[in-house]
Amino acid sequence: MHIEEITDEVAERLKISEAEGSSQSQGEPTQPAPQNVPSTASAAILPELSPGRAMTSKKTVDEVVAELKKTPFFMTELEENDDTEAFKALAYEGTPFEVASDFKEQGNECFRTKRWADAKEFYTKGVLVLAAEERKRARGEPNPEATEEDVKGQRSVLESLYVNRAACHLELKNYRSCWLDCAGALRLNDKNLKAFYRSARAFLAVGRIEQADDACARGLALDEGNGPLQAVARDIVRKSGEAAAKQQKEDERLAREKRRAMLVRAALKARGIKTRTTAQPPEMEDAKLQLVPDPDDPRSTLSFPAVLLYPAHLQSDFVKAFGETDALADHLAYVFPLPWDAAREYAPAGVECYMETVAGGLVKVGRKAPLLKVLSSADVEVVDEVVRFFVLPKAKAAAWVQEFKMKKAAEKGGG
Repeated sequence: MHIEEITDEVAERLKISEAEGSSQSQGEPTQPAPQNVPSTASAAILPELSPGRAMTSKKTVDEVVAELKKTPFFMTELEENDDTEAFKALAYEGTPFEVASDFKEQGNECFRTKRWADAKEFYTKGVLVLAAEERKRARGEPNPEATEEDVKGQRSVLESLYVNRAACHLELKNYRSCWLDCAGALRLNDKNLKAFYRSARAFLAVGRIEQADDACARGLALDEGNGPLQAVARDIVRKSGEAAAKQQKEDERLAREKRRAMLVRAALKARGIKTRTTAQPPEMEDAKLQLVPDPDDPRSTLSFPAVLLYPAHLQSDFVKAFGETDALADHLAYVFPLPWDAAREYAPAGVECYMETVAGGLVKVGRKAPLLKVLSSADVEVVDEVVRFFVLPKAKAAAWVQEFKMKKAAEKGGG
C-alpha cells in the first residue's frame, strides 16, 4: 500500500489547500495566484487553510498528512511509509531528479501504448522519490548539494508526475484519485491547465457538477480559448440540464406519491376502516393499498393486497388486488381447487372464513359479504395494508377456532 493512497484519503477528507502564497516551503519559489479566478459554490480543488494555519505552515501536503497519521484519528496500520519506498527507489543510480525523471519517462512510454496501470506505477515511484525530498526541505533538512535550480527542476518533474498520474486515474476510472492528484499538481503550479481539465472531467464523471464547474471555470479564467476546457464546459452545461430535469422529474414523482397517499388515508377515514402499521411490514413488491382505477381520483375505490391463510394445512395464497366491492367468494372461485388439497377439503361452499379482531378474537366473514362491509362494520383492522383471512374446511373450523382462543388466552395470561 503506497502512501499516496493514504494521502488521497486524508486530503479528500480535509481538502488540504494550496497555501503557497503565504506558506512557501523552504527554498520553494513563490508563484502568484491567478487573477480574475471566478468564485464558485465549491472550492474542492483549491480550498484555503485557515488564516492562522496559513501563516505558520511550511509543509507540503505529504508532510501534513504524515503528521496527521501520527494522531489516533488518522493513524493507520502502515508503518512502512513512503520514505522507505523512496529509499528503495533511490537504489537506482542518479540524483532524485534523475531517478524521478527516469520513472516519468518509463511511465510516458507505457502511457503512449495505453498501459495505464503500468504507467501509473512508474509515475507513483517518481512521486515517492520527489515527495520525500519535499518533506526533507519542509523539515529544514535540504540536500546541501542541491541548488535552487535543482529544487525548481524537482518540483517541475513532481508536478508533471502528479498530472500524468491523474491522466492514468482518469483512464482507469479512479476518479477520486484523479482529482486529488490534480490538487497535488496545482499546489505546485496553480496555473496547470491539464490539472484543471482532468479534475473537471473526474468530477463530472461522478456527477459532482458544481466541483466540475469550479475546476473548469478556474482553468478558463487562465486561458479562455482552451479547447479541451471549452469542451468540458459544454458537457457541464449539458449534464447540468440533465440533472435539473431528472431532479424535477423526481420531485414530481414524490409529490404525486405524497398526494396519492393522502387520498388513500382520506378514503380509509371516510369509510371507517381501521389500520395499523408494524415495525417490520412485509415486502410486497408492487402490490399495495391504493385507489383504483385512478389513484389520483378520490372517487375511485380502494384495493387491498390480501392473504388467504389455511392454518389447518399451514398453507397460504396471496391476492394482489382485493377490491372493496369484492367478496371472498369472488376470489375463492378461481383460487380453488388448491393444488396441494389432495382430499379436496376446500371448495367455495365447503369452507368457513374468519378475520382476527382488534381485541385478538375472531369474527366470522360471510363468503358473499363485500370487503368494505366487513372492514367498516366489524371490529377488525388492516395491518401493514394487508387484509388477512383464515380459511378452513367446515369440518375442521370449530376445533381450530377453539384452539385459537386457547392460545390467545394463554398469551394474555402469560403476559
